[in-house]
Amino acid sequence: LTFSQMTSEMMEMYQAWLWNRGVGQNTVAFYLRTLRTLYNKAVEAGQAPPNDIFSHVQTANVRTAKRAITVKEIRKIEKLDLPRGFSLDKARDLFLISFYLRGMAFVDMAFLKKTDLKCSMVNYNRRKTHQNLNIEWMKPMQTIIDKYAEQTKDSPYLLPILTGKETSPYTAYRKVEHNTNYNLKKIGEMVGLKIPLTTYVARHTWASVALHMNIPIATISEGMGHNSFKTTQIYLQSLDMATINEANARIIRKIRLSECNEK
Repeated sequence: LTFSQMTSEMMEMYQAWLWNRGVGQNTVAFYLRTLRTLYNKAVEAGQAPPNDIFSHVQTANVRTAKRAITVKEIRKIEKLDLPRGFSLDKARDLFLISFYLRGMAFVDMAFLKKTDLKCSMVNYNRRKTHQNLNIEWMKPMQTIIDKYAEQTKDSPYLLPILTGKETSPYTAYRKVEHNTNYNLKKIGEMVGLKIPLTTYVARHTWASVALHMNIPIATISEGMGHNSFKTTQIYLQSLDMATINEANARIIRKIRLSECNEK
């Protein structure tokens, strides 16, 4: 495909094709922004015509729906009576260890190796940002690892997601992620969640809980491996609706109480 073949209509078709594949709106916008940057560099280099072919597609991010749950709901998931060793139980364990590991992304969990755990610290590089992170290893994490020790004994990986024998590890991890999310949605329904439970909810929830504990955003940003403080601020905008609603309820209760006292 040459730059001269790229048109506004083609970009609209590309956007529609991505949407039809089920790609999220902000992810589509990210792909289009990346492509636009490349095209603009080609224009500067005199290798592409100076046309605004991205004028009719969405390249700005939109605020995402709330994808965090409460500490009380996390405890419900922890205490849920599930048959040990079956798919629902494994999905629950992977969700919880993601939360314990500061909302570690599923892809990073999948490729986490046993050699990454040394001296009670997990050291790994985020696949998305290549940022190096260190996480203190704690008892709840070890409890889950011990539970699957037999399953992972011949694997180089720490968690029971990949075995190390896959011909296509990326395809294999995506399949496990799909199955995990399928089972997590069932678990979410079992505990009465108002949003679909997915592996990504663990990451949002860690950030949300940290925010509600008044942990500085700079610390949250570092903990999540974000490249910039601004990224974390945008990320947290969609998390704090519960706090706003709680504040509103407290204000209303205070006004109603004042009315009663006056009477």
